[in-house]
Amino acid sequence: MFRPRIIPVLLLRNQGLVKSIRFTHYQYIGDPINAVKIFNDLKADELVFLDILASRDGRTISLDFVSKVGEEANMPFSVGGGINSLQNIREIISAGAEKVVLNAAAAKNPDLIRQASETFGSSTIVVCMDVKKRFLGRNQVCISNATKFIDHSPIEYAQMVEEKGAGEIIVQSVDLDGTMKGYDIELIGRISENVTIPVIALGGAGGLNDLRNAYINGHANGLAAGSMFVYYGSRRGVLINYPDKAELKKIIQ
Repeated sequence: MFRPRIIPVLLLRNQGLVKSIRFTHYQYIGDPINAVKIFNDLKADELVFLDILASRDGRTISLDFVSKVGEEANMPFSVGGGINSLQNIREIISAGAEKVVLNAAAAKNPDLIRQASETFGSSTIVVCMDVKKRFLGRNQVCISNATKFIDHSPIEYAQMVEEKGAGEIIVQSVDLDGTMKGYDIELIGRISENVTIPVIALGGAGGLNDLRNAYINGHANGLAAGSMFVYYGSRRGVLINYPDKAELKKIIQ
């Protein structure tokens, strides 16, 4: 039976692992390589690392860091942060990552998606679409840590990303990031209905019921989260965790 991928998304800030709430209020979580070791033991399906300062600083995610993850990780992993050229992608793949995650560069230069998919294969190229509500609750795509909006609705942007050749798309709700109140199921469902590439839900997951809801009602192919996998309990104590086999079965039953 098909089971959606369950994917921890880990944020890097100055080489440390952090977690945010609505793209602000960053809390230091710990050492990212140690987190990889724990997720190895917990048999995570896949990992995503995003360097949240790379674009602002005019650089890409550290190749040395990518190499270290590649040496340690037993699962596939993707990385993003400041990637804006074919050469960046080539270096990152050579360093050990299975996929790259494009964000601002995809919005500013959509042809990079096409060029990258033609050069490295569509399965290597992931686009992360950040979505934030604006006037009257209307969702709009944003970039640069949600400080700039682009002139596309989420559906228009997702369809463009697919047409350009991306292998999958991460749909991230900025408003729900770190809240652990559940995904934006309506948003995820509408994107899933309008594209054929895999859709990965991100932003707001707080428990197994949220994962199940995004899979059953949002039709997401991948279920990603940050807080859910680094916090434990109502007081949000830092504890790297991941569902066991019995819990994973509950998502699809």
